[in-house]
Amino acid sequence: MLQLHFTNDALPDSVSNDFQTLNKFSEQQFVSLTELLYQFLLEPKESERFLAQLSEFAGEHSMGAGPLRGLMKSILLLPHGALKKNLTAEQVKEDMLSLGLNEDKAIHFSDQWRVHYPILSRLAVGQTLMVNQLVDMEWKFGGFFYPLQLKLVVRKGNTTENVYMELTLPQFYNFLHEMERAKASMDCFS
Repeated sequence: MLQLHFTNDALPDSVSNDFQTLNKFSEQQFVSLTELLYQFLLEPKESERFLAQLSEFAGEHSMGAGPLRGLMKSILLLPHGALKKNLTAEQVKEDMLSLGLNEDKAIHFSDQWRVHYPILSRLAVGQTLMVNQLVDMEWKFGGFFYPLQLKLVVRKGNTTENVYMELTLPQFYNFLHEMERAKASMDCFS
């Protein structure tokens, strides 16, 4: 099993295969794809534009748009994980080499990481801080298909909003576990 900086999880072989597939791209193609990827990371709400640009790229280079989207989905795992773990450009480069990307392309990608990381980090912090505040939560048991019904009261700006959810028992326990983790994190900061 590969030891990677950006994730502790075992990755499917397809991810490593996708990184190795990038070696087949010319230097200019790789640079263009890297530009598209970082542009998307900097403007994640522009997913329609990103998909259109990928389709255009695929058409220009006589490749299928679907496989290219799948390839980019695998590649996006690295910057997302690297952002969560605050990885350096050198760690990003090491992970790319471990996944089978050749050195020149790994250096280019990690250099772009070095350039864009400060902005990506600020964007991530901004998104994290714009979370809605949970004011109250009620639950009751008793549905047929969903044995648990939740009512969350969420503060959005100056107003509150009721959010209703129906969960199976495994979903509820997972939700409860996440809420306990969030509370523990909050307790550490207060």
